[in-house]
Amino acid sequence: MTDVSSPWVSVPAPAKLNLMLHITGRRPDGYHNLQTLFQFLDYSDWLEFRCRGDDLLTLTPDIDGVERESNLIIRAARVLQNLAKEKGITVPGADIRLTKRLPMGGGLGGGSSDAATTLLTLNQIWQLGQSLDQLARIGLGLGADVPVFIYGQAAFAEGVGEQLTPVPQLEEKWFLVVRPDVHVNTAEIFSHKCLTRNTPAINMRTALEQGGDNDCQQIVSMIYPEVGNALNLLNKYSLAKMTGTGACIFSSFDSEAEAAKVAEQLPAEYEHFIAQGVNHSPAHTLLFRPS
Repeated sequence: MTDVSSPWVSVPAPAKLNLMLHITGRRPDGYHNLQTLFQFLDYSDWLEFRCRGDDLLTLTPDIDGVERESNLIIRAARVLQNLAKEKGITVPGADIRLTKRLPMGGGLGGGSSDAATTLLTLNQIWQLGQSLDQLARIGLGLGADVPVFIYGQAAFAEGVGEQLTPVPQLEEKWFLVVRPDVHVNTAEIFSHKCLTRNTPAINMRTALEQGGDNDCQQIVSMIYPEVGNALNLLNKYSLAKMTGTGACIFSSFDSEAEAAKVAEQLPAEYEHFIAQGVNHSPAHTLLFRPS
């Protein structure tokens, strides 16, 4: 039963870009050690939350191909509910509505960002008092990218992506993000026998000064030619890179107008958007603004 007196709370779940992604080794547990630069985009999914009069969790709309209990939003909310019970705290359920803008399998971190926004928002609504460090540890159990969204700062990441060093000095450029019409399977990419896994580690200063490549890009382009074709096309106008394990690719520009000029030259079949890079998560800007 919904508590009709409870207001809806609307919070963004922003996209991220991997400005570079080096894989430096494979761990005994099968995961990979990596180094990457995360920056957020001012372009987001949106989540709305409302407390219920019972302890049920609802999520609308359904997402094709994703079982409800497997959805990271429900999993994140469930973890917080269980944590509250362990602490003897009674919390209500929640109605959650999702406006999905970030493509699944696009390398923009949509599912991880949705999970982080759920943790951050319900922690406030339910007054659980969990710190960002505590929420980040919870988030890591949901996905390696969740902690960067929890902390809400552009960052140089190491380990599996959970060892984060804030990078507030990244230039906040404009990005043209192009989405080829494919859904990249991340597990397939990381398990591929030809994936580069021995890129020499660099320090953060080198990453900031010299940039870097995406070690997944060659494999993804080989398995998904649509990604390679899009990269070749965008490279005609500006240096193009893939984010994460794809499929989205991006180019950076000094102004929105420059990005729009290139976007106008793309074939009609390429979905795309233009957004500014931001070093502070829009979710944090809303949730932690002064009252």
